[in-house]
Amino acid sequence: METIKENFKDIAEWLKSNLDDERYRHTLGVASCAEELALKYGVDSEKAYLAGLLHDCAKCFSKEVSKSYFDKIDILEEEKINYKTWHAPIGAFLAKTQFGVNDEEILSAIRWHTLGKINMTLFEKIIFLADKIETETRDCEWCKCNRELLEQENGLNKTLINCYKATLKSLCDRNLKICKLTVDIYNNLLDEV
Repeated sequence: METIKENFKDIAEWLKSNLDDERYRHTLGVASCAEELALKYGVDSEKAYLAGLLHDCAKCFSKEVSKSYFDKIDILEEEKINYKTWHAPIGAFLAKTQFGVNDEEILSAIRWHTLGKINMTLFEKIIFLADKIETETRDCEWCKCNRELLEQENGLNKTLINCYKATLKSLCDRNLKICKLTVDIYNNLLDEV
């Protein structure tokens, strides 16, 4: 029986050629973490691995190349304020057009893994968190803290809140604009816990 990793060998090779070394390591870490979280929460681990593998497939595109996709993708005007978020909708587009992914759950998880959205599904939350707490490239203490939060009652939402707090603080510390959606999601999550 083939392992999940063997099923997606061609995708991994494309990613290795199109991402820098650290982003590639991060991607493999996210795929493994997504698989682990999927097993923990009872969702399809192969789908989670694939979503994790493809989540950053457009991350290393230049601004110019990324902008060339704007007329092909569904991107919010407020997303355009920070180029670091552009890769998510472009990645979902590539997952579908380049890699033949037609599963809407996977495509949506890739699409929203950076900003998130209000009322994320369990699958979307898993991919979002896998991106933030994988242990290949993320800070060990950060990962440990968040993995402890996951074990608490309503742990997924508590961990999401912790990630949004860190994102908001980081954006403020760097004097970067904050997408209104990010604030809305944070406030909505607070209501859920």
